[in-house]
Amino acid sequence: MPTPTSDRRTFLRTAAASLPFAASAGTVSALSVSSGVAHKVNPIRLSCNLYSFNEPLMSGQMTLEQVLMFCADLGFDAVDPTGYYFPKYPALPDNSYVYQIKRKAFRLGLDISGTGVRNDFTLPDTTRLNAEIDLVKKWTGVAARLGAPVIRIFSGTGKELPTNYNRDDVTTRVVDAIRECTDYAARQGVMLVLQNHADFIQTADHVLDIVRRVNSEWLAVNLDIGSFKIGDPYEQIARVAPYAATWQLKENLFDDGKEEATDLSKIMRIVHDSGYRGYLPIETLGKGDPRVKVPVFYEKVKKALATITG
Repeated sequence: MPTPTSDRRTFLRTAAASLPFAASAGTVSALSVSSGVAHKVNPIRLSCNLYSFNEPLMSGQMTLEQVLMFCADLGFDAVDPTGYYFPKYPALPDNSYVYQIKRKAFRLGLDISGTGVRNDFTLPDTTRLNAEIDLVKKWTGVAARLGAPVIRIFSGTGKELPTNYNRDDVTTRVVDAIRECTDYAARQGVMLVLQNHADFIQTADHVLDIVRRVNSEWLAVNLDIGSFKIGDPYEQIARVAPYAATWQLKENLFDDGKEEATDLSKIMRIVHDSGYRGYLPIETLGKGDPRVKVPVFYEKVKKALATITG
């Protein structure tokens, strides 16, 4: 007589064999089964970069926990809580607080899609540069405890560089600093994502040069669509997109320096064509209550996303 265990194994093998199998360009489409009908699982989900709530968070009008609840109620799949919003920043928060936020997000059904830190690897002073490297390493540890798969970093502002600086020399300094941080991040199981931020990095060539020179599987790009302010932003976004491990979708971008509303349909086509699978964090900027602005932009992004996944 078959045992309950053997019956269960037989059922699982039979069920698995009956599922449709789809493959394209070497990738397998994720499938789910509901009421006997197979559906493709959307590999792209929406997250909220909590810089959208910078003003109420920094002023104390809202707590981090309250922002998490707002995002969960709105329908986000995840949040990206930047390190600035943890107590004591840039000093490290207590583990108890980190785990409290982690638990809160989990209980609300939110993933932590990433976090971020403010750093400057263009600093010419070695002592200060080493302090910046140490800062990124310490917050990488926080990211690991938080359960964030990526931590966002910058190349640096370049504001303290002499007017006659050699770009290649400074890039080498940035690359060496990032490489040291990626070696540490690999041991923590966290990826570093380099954000183009219209500072030392201004073009697609700049960000790709750094990524290729670091040459680490633990470094990818945080693609900020609003920070290419020279030339055609869509062309540059498309070139960088294959290297992205997370994004920042913004309401506006800059076409050769001129600010204009983002063509979300065009952005979603770039996302789709790049083969990206993961979270698309949105970030609203400028004046206005984020409790009003975020829902409006969320709906626009969701509608645009549906045109390529529906």
